Amino acid sequence: MTTNRLEAFSDAVLAIIITIMVLEFKVPEEPTFEALKPLLSVFISYLVSFVYLAIYWNNHHHLFQVSEKVNGNVLWANLHLLFWLSLIPFTTSWMGEHHFGAAPMSLYGFVLLMCAFAFTVLQNVIVRAHKYDCALKIKKGTSIKELVSITLYIAGIVFSFYNHVIAMLCYIIVAVLWVVPDKQIEKTD
Repeated sequence: MTTNRLEAFSDAVLAIIITIMVLEFKVPEEPTFEALKPLLSVFISYLVSFVYLAIYWNNHHHLFQVSEKVNGNVLWANLHLLFWLSLIPFTTSWMGEHHFGAAPMSLYGFVLLMCAFAFTVLQNVIVRAHKYDCALKIKKGTSIKELVSITLYIAGIVFSFYNHVIAMLCYIIVAVLWVVPDKQIEKTD
């Protein structure tokens, strides 16, 4: 089977996830800029999460541009990724509304870590599905960028209990690392 339906479904799920996140914004009762100040943590949480979802959408797009076929394992691996991505609105809202509290920050980091794990699983399953019959050239093994990301996610989870600013910086640094799509995927495009 081709990748068209999987890509369309994934795009729709990601669009819904982003919509759910933006609907979490509560309009202040007062029509002043001062009334927006309490929403700063909600906005920062939304912004970071939106960037993460954009990165996953972008890399997912590149991944399936070089993928020629889909099998049942690829479908399940993709659903596994979408499951973890679908938890981002919940953790984003919890973290923003509780001003980067320890439990919400650590759960947010855990969900981001699991999204990264699920994307890696998806890549590996796609490589196995194609064997030798396509141009897909995803390097097997773990890159330095992936190791740094895992380390920063774990550091962010730990720092969530001690310093929420450092924890959020860990998560932001990982996002900055991945803003440019994975070169292994992009160059086969």
